[in-house]
Amino acid sequence: MSSNKIGFPKDFLWGGAIAANQAEGAWKEGGKGASVADINKFVPHKDLSSMSNKEMTREKALFALQDPIGFYPKRNGIDFYHSFKQDLALLREAGIKTFRTSISWARLFPNGDESEACAEGLLFYDNLIDEIIRNDMVPLITLSHYEMPLNLAFSYNGWKNRKLIDFFFNFAKTCLNRYHDRVKLWIPFNQINLIRHESFNHLGIFQDSETNLVQDKFQGIHHELIASAKIKRYAQHLNSDIKIGVMLYSDFAYPESRTPEDNIATYQRNQYEIYYADVLLRGKYPGYIKRFFEENNITLITEVEDNEILKNTADFMSFSYYNTHLSNASIAHDVNKNSMRNPSLPASLWGWSIDPCGLRYVLNFYWDRWQKPLYITENGLGHFDEVIDGQINDDYRIDYLASHIKAIGQAIADGVEVKGYYMWSPIDIVSCSSSQMTKRYGLVYVNYDDHGVGDGTRIPKKSFSWFQQVVNTNGNNLFANE
Repeated sequence: MSSNKIGFPKDFLWGGAIAANQAEGAWKEGGKGASVADINKFVPHKDLSSMSNKEMTREKALFALQDPIGFYPKRNGIDFYHSFKQDLALLREAGIKTFRTSISWARLFPNGDESEACAEGLLFYDNLIDEIIRNDMVPLITLSHYEMPLNLAFSYNGWKNRKLIDFFFNFAKTCLNRYHDRVKLWIPFNQINLIRHESFNHLGIFQDSETNLVQDKFQGIHHELIASAKIKRYAQHLNSDIKIGVMLYSDFAYPESRTPEDNIATYQRNQYEIYYADVLLRGKYPGYIKRFFEENNITLITEVEDNEILKNTADFMSFSYYNTHLSNASIAHDVNKNSMRNPSLPASLWGWSIDPCGLRYVLNFYWDRWQKPLYITENGLGHFDEVIDGQINDDYRIDYLASHIKAIGQAIADGVEVKGYYMWSPIDIVSCSSSQMTKRYGLVYVNYDDHGVGDGTRIPKKSFSWFQQVVNTNGNNLFANE
C-alpha cells in the first residue's frame, strides 16, 4: 500500500472567481434591470470589521433607487461588461486555467418574472463564455450570486414566495439550454447557507414586511433547495455531462473550551451551517435540522412533491473558505450570532481570522461526510494595496495564498478528492460585504477608489508573477523544500 504524495493531480484546475454584480457594471445597459446588489451603498468612515450588507427595508430600497447623491459601487463594478476581453487575456497570462463567474438574473430577466429572456443579455453571455474558452479556461457558472431582480423583492417578497421557484427555474433552463454545449460545471446558488450575513442580497426578503424574519429566511432556503434539485433533474435529462454542484460558505467553528458542553454545542452549530449540503447531496432533510426547526418554532410550508424532487442530488461539493471561528454552549444555538473570532489566530484588516490549517480540516471533513468531488470556489485575502513607482508588492497576499494552497496539497495527500482551486478574486472588484474598491483581493490592480474615481488602469501585482509560477509547476514549487 502506497501513500498519497503531497501535491496536486495533473488535471488540477487552477482558477479565479468573480461575480457579475461586483465586476460587470453597466447596470442600465443591455436591457438589464435593477438587482438587489445595485442598492448596496458605499458608506465611508465605517468600522471595517462591521461592514456587511444585512437586512434591507422597503423604504431604504426605494430611497436607493432615487438617491441623487449616494454612491453605489456595484452599479459600475470594474466595467467588466466592456473590458472582459482584455481582462481575460490578462488573467490567462497570470496562469488562470478555469474561470468562475455568474450570469446576472437581472440582465436576462429584468423583472425576474418574464417568460422570455432579454436577447441582448443572452448575447453578452454568449460572447463572455466564448471568450473564457478562447483563453483556454474552463468556465464554471453560478446562476445566483446576489443578482436577483429587485422587482422580485418588491412584488413577491423574494424567496419567501414559492413562485420564485418557477421564475428561477425558467432562468436556469434558459441558461442551460443556451450554454450547456460550452459550460459543464454549474452552481445554482452562491454560498446558499449565508443567510445570517447576506439575507437580503441572497433571499430578497425585506426586513420590515414580515413578522418572523428567521422563519421566512428558512422558508426561502427551502424554496432554493427545491429549485436546485429541479435544476439537477433538468440538467441530467438535457446532457449527462453537465455537473451541478452545491456551494457553501465554510463557516466552521472550533469549541472555545475543552468542556463537553462546548464541544457538542459547537458540533451542532457546525451541523446547522452545512445542513443545506446534507439536503442537496443526500436528498433529504437530516434529523438534527428537523429538531432545530422544532425547538426554534420554525415551520416550513412544503408541497407533497418536495421529497421526491430533493432526491435529485448534486454532483459535487464546492465552498468558499476565508476564516474559522470559535463557539461555545451559550451562543452556538443563536441563529443570529453563534460564533466569535479566535484570538489565537492572526486576522486580516477586516477582522477575519487567518487559518490555513482550518482549510485542510474542512476539506477532510467535507470529503469524509459526502464523498463527493470538492472545489474550493473562493479563497483570498482582502487588503489595502499601495502603488509605489507603478508597482504593488503584495507579499502579504502571497503568504496568505501560499499557506492555503499548501494546506490543499496536504488534504490531497490525506486522500481528499480536490478538483480545483479558485482564488477570490484574480482581479480587483468591488467588495461584496463592504462595497469598497480598496478592499482588494486581486493579482491585478484596478485603478478605482472607493468613490469610483480613477481611470481603471490594470496593473499586475507581485502576486501575479508568483501565481504564474505556482500554476506552471502545478504547485510543486511550494513544496520544494519539504
